[in-house]
Amino acid sequence: MSGIKTFSTTGASAPPGGHYSHAAAAGGFVFVSGQLPIRPDGTKATELSFGEQSRLALANLKAALGAAGARVEDVVKVTVYVTSIEHWPDFNAAYAEMFGDHRPARAVIPCGPLHYGLALEVEAVAFVGSR
Repeated sequence: MSGIKTFSTTGASAPPGGHYSHAAAAGGFVFVSGQLPIRPDGTKATELSFGEQSRLALANLKAALGAAGARVEDVVKVTVYVTSIEHWPDFNAAYAEMFGDHRPARAVIPCGPLHYGLALEVEAVAFVGSR
C-alpha cells in the first residue's frame, strides 16, 4: 500500500477530465491539482471578469481541500498561473478575501494561454498532519 489517497468532489469543477484527482494526500500533506474557473456543472466561466474567475477558481480550491479533509488555514503553499500579470491586483484581492489573516507561501506566475481560454489556474499544498 502506497499511503496515498486521492479525492474528487462534486463541489469543485466537474470531475477531472484528465487522468488526475482534485486532490491527493500523503504523509500529512494534501496536494490540490490546478483548479480552473470551471463551475461544478462543468461550464467554463470565460464570460466572467478576472476577479470573478479568481473567486470561482479559489472556491474550487477550497472544495478540493475540503474533500481531502483540509481547510484554507492548513494551506502552506499556493501557486497561481495567470494569463497576464496585469491581473495580479484583482487576484490578490480575491485571494485576501479567501485567506484573510492566513498568509501561506505563494507564487504568481504569468504564463501563456490556459485551457478553454480561462484566465488563471490555482494549485495548493496543505498540511493536515495525522488527522
